[in-house]
Amino acid sequence: MTAMEHPENSAEYKGLTVNSGVAQPSIVNPYLKRGRYRHQQMSAGDYVEGILKGDVTVLGRAVTLVESTNPAHQAVAQEVIEKCLPHAGHSIRVGISGVPGAGKSTSIDAFGIHVLQEYGGKLAVLAIDPSSERSKGSILGDKTRMEKLAVHPDSFIRPSPSAGSLGGVARKTRETIILCEAAGFDKIFVETVGVGQSETACHSMVDFFLLIQLAGTGDELQGIKRGIMEMADGIVINKCDGNNVDKCQLAATQFRNALHLFPAPESGWTPQVLTYSGFYNLGVKEIWDMVYRYMDFVKGNGYFEHRRNEQSKYWMYETINEQLRNSFFQNGQIVSRLAEAEAMVLSGRQTSFVAAKQLLDEYFASLR
Repeated sequence: MTAMEHPENSAEYKGLTVNSGVAQPSIVNPYLKRGRYRHQQMSAGDYVEGILKGDVTVLGRAVTLVESTNPAHQAVAQEVIEKCLPHAGHSIRVGISGVPGAGKSTSIDAFGIHVLQEYGGKLAVLAIDPSSERSKGSILGDKTRMEKLAVHPDSFIRPSPSAGSLGGVARKTRETIILCEAAGFDKIFVETVGVGQSETACHSMVDFFLLIQLAGTGDELQGIKRGIMEMADGIVINKCDGNNVDKCQLAATQFRNALHLFPAPESGWTPQVLTYSGFYNLGVKEIWDMVYRYMDFVKGNGYFEHRRNEQSKYWMYETINEQLRNSFFQNGQIVSRLAEAEAMVLSGRQTSFVAAKQLLDEYFASLR
């Protein structure tokens, strides 16, 4: 950049001088070496070696690989998962759900610190964050509320975007669980989005499903209507502190009464209702005593292995459904016909069902 010219410095203006400014430096650091911090490409063997050593940096990169939609990345990710599978399965998987604002992230911070201090081992927290339907972005800010866990040497916190596909992100979360277990994490927390369908997906990948509720959200009838309560192995009511204690105790009684109207769970376990305060760390010990009592109970009657087997079968069928869906929408003939079929439906010249059947018939014909 050239310095400015000042007419005041001409001879006709005697006794007046304006210094010319200095040239502005470049906004780019001249000492910056581009590509210096770029990650080197890793093979599937490198990923597996790092994961089995418990390297959380390699584990984080492997999770990113699993979440990628790039076919090349997916091929490597599947190879990594297959090699890690024999080293997985030796953890307690706990799903944590509740309405937005129930204090899931704050509670996980208190739960995690308690579990690590009382039982030792390593803890991985997989937090599914809802993505915007408009911008497709996610805040991924759950970790900011886990102040103690975020700096604990034996914890690994990984927020993941739902990306508008609860089934897809749930499958990726299940694969992430396998990687975390292979890396030596013997306790896994899965925090759900908290909006209905995601709870079903979460329930199909954890051993214990914990539902966080708040006092004053309704009467017994509301508790009965929520299908999610049938999936819960334990219900805990948060923010039981200060002037809210009586309300929480009343809510606990109402939830216990509502649970009596549900059919007995397949596990034979009777879900318990407890109160606690995640912020003040009150009642946390009682919750984890309940979780470990449940684990001893289901391992004793054989339901633990049965549930894990049923989950594996469930995810086999879910994967088949997802692959078929992807194959359909990536088929060249279908891609060229979709806009035409959509126009026919929107103009009223064809019903949605007829259009869908024609597209499916063409898809199956193209496979022959």
